[in-house]
Amino acid sequence: MNRSLYSTIGYFLLPFIILRLMIKGIKTPKFRQRINERLGLIAKIQVPVIWVHCVSMGEFKAAIVIINQLIKQYPSHKLLITTTTPTGSDAVISHYQNKVLHLYFPYDLPLIVRRYIKKINPKICLLLETEIWPNLIHELNKNNIPTLLINARLSQRSKEKYQKFTANLIKPTLNKLTLIAAQNQNSASRFIELGAKNNNVIITGNIKFDQNTKPDSTTSNELQVIIGRRKAVIFSSTHEGEEAQIINEYLKYKHTIDALLVIIPRHPERFNAVYKSAKNANLNVVCRSENQPAQNAQILLGDSMDEMMSYFDIADIVFMGGSLNNTGGHNMLEPAALAKPIIFGPNVFNFTEISSDLLKQNAAIQIQNVESLFKKIMVLLNDKKQCKVLGSNAQQYLYSKQGAVKNTLQLIKKFLTL
Repeated sequence: MNRSLYSTIGYFLLPFIILRLMIKGIKTPKFRQRINERLGLIAKIQVPVIWVHCVSMGEFKAAIVIINQLIKQYPSHKLLITTTTPTGSDAVISHYQNKVLHLYFPYDLPLIVRRYIKKINPKICLLLETEIWPNLIHELNKNNIPTLLINARLSQRSKEKYQKFTANLIKPTLNKLTLIAAQNQNSASRFIELGAKNNNVIITGNIKFDQNTKPDSTTSNELQVIIGRRKAVIFSSTHEGEEAQIINEYLKYKHTIDALLVIIPRHPERFNAVYKSAKNANLNVVCRSENQPAQNAQILLGDSMDEMMSYFDIADIVFMGGSLNNTGGHNMLEPAALAKPIIFGPNVFNFTEISSDLLKQNAAIQIQNVESLFKKIMVLLNDKKQCKVLGSNAQQYLYSKQGAVKNTLQLIKKFLTL
């Protein structure tokens, strides 16, 4: 597939993509709002712009430490943060209010990205992790706008997909990027194997190790009041199918497990479905939004946003969701920062190196299914020493890998001053 065919397919699919947003918007109105931004129908920005694209909430949270430094170091520029999902949009607006500009990311079609770039005229574009968009990158390159893929990662699985389906598209796209700043040697090697030039790929480290995300003490105190003196097992960022597995397996242990289960779905539009699932299993469920004590509850539903670090703060054990299904896992470094014992499932391909390192250093536990998950939870609830060792090792691993933000900022400075 070349870029012309890629664009033709994109134009053909565009009406169906918009229709899908409208349908999803029936249940969650935010999906059908601001579609004009996705189509490049935006107002012209008159100030110098540094453009940072974070596809969703996870990438945005990782980028905060970079964004904060850019705001401080370049006061004459305005930070534009784009996202693709409503959860990412909500996170940007909640965190920064009017300190930054925020828009939805444009559909990757020539007419749309051309209009979008003309309206914002960025001095530099920073794409996070795996955001490789052929038409956008082509247009930025044509306009001599420095474009960096920062905190870049590429799994073996993704590399093989690119090689199989889009080999003729991905190589020229990678070489139109000004620079690929990879998280580690494995990702750097995979980008080169896809066709990126050696001198266009460097290793800066993973900025997620430099996150200085701390729990809000007021929120942590509120959660502690809800939980009381009970132990808390946090099921973080769970996805469809995972909650049902967790709830069904918990039914075998509900009379013996001495802890409150806290389930926090990744996407807010699923809060109600998870609540109904637990109620249909005849479990006593309390919602975080009710802010009521959960001493008689079996499950606390984390139906709140931007409180994950506080959930980790009050946790005795943390299970990272997206790893029992095929999502690829979520960021284990957040609970590691608070020295919490971490468990994750078999599918962590988004965090291959981090998960492997944690396991090698006795800083996390990997399980293969929900049955072994609950067996391990039962063991850890009765073994404070192992919990402490796991948490301490995870925290020390995090500290040992810091420095990527400094490296990345030096690169950005170089290209902004050219």
